[in-house]
Amino acid sequence: MKPIRKVVVPVAGLGTRVLPATKSIPKEMLTVVDRPLIDYNLEEAREAGVEHFIFVTGRGKGAIEDYFDHAYELEETLSAKGKTAFLDDLKARMPRAGEVSYTRQQRPLGLGHAVWCAREIVGEEPFAVLLPDEIVGGKPGYLKQMITAYEKTGGNLIAVEEVPLEETKKYGVIKPKADAKDGVVPMTGMVEKPDPADAPSRLRVIGRYILQPEIFPLLAKQGAGAGGEIQLTDAMDKLLADQDFHGVLCQGAIHDCGSKLGWLKANVELGLKREDIGAEFAAFLKELR
Repeated sequence: MKPIRKVVVPVAGLGTRVLPATKSIPKEMLTVVDRPLIDYNLEEAREAGVEHFIFVTGRGKGAIEDYFDHAYELEETLSAKGKTAFLDDLKARMPRAGEVSYTRQQRPLGLGHAVWCAREIVGEEPFAVLLPDEIVGGKPGYLKQMITAYEKTGGNLIAVEEVPLEETKKYGVIKPKADAKDGVVPMTGMVEKPDPADAPSRLRVIGRYILQPEIFPLLAKQGAGAGGEIQLTDAMDKLLADQDFHGVLCQGAIHDCGSKLGWLKANVELGLKREDIGAEFAAFLKELR
């Protein structure tokens, strides 16, 4: 069983749910407290032991590449002023040479197409997919929990969480084949936004996947699905006929920062956890009541 060494991070989306902010900056560069979303993603993948980060970009996403590069004037200024703590923090977040690759999705043809664009860089090995809208505020991150499960099950895995039955109509949910064992659920399929009366479970899909490379030929032949786009879930449904899939009930809160309310909640919850500003921030919030 090959290890998970690479993660694909699709960052070509327009971020329409958080307009007008994303008219001029990539949604992945929206900050939660003092770090952009993409920084949280990279930290989660590093914690999981991932060695190679593959960003599938689009037009107007150059700020992401700049963020993961040296800012010589800034670094020289911080050094000259003796602000070593800031400088050390910047350097610690810098990817090593060759650790990051970029490929471009020229047209917005869907998540499945974005993943397919990374096929030559991934090669013939299993890989992870991490959707940057969602960030995990604690440790271990979801990707580390999934890789721990993968080392036992192999195959393909999807991160899931339990939601109230009435909320299943908002998400994709999985069809379990059996009950969960140690937080891992064998599955037979997925249903997109089912009516609560027909939902096969209350386990909604989260934007974290571990997939085998056999997904790529399926994506190459995958026609347009919901929304006129090439959907990753359609190709996964086909792969289910030949390979095992499991849902992983990940522990810890995950924040959907692709919506305005989710982004605000993430700033509050993660801000309150900060040792440097949490207490003062909590006092401020109490004053607002």
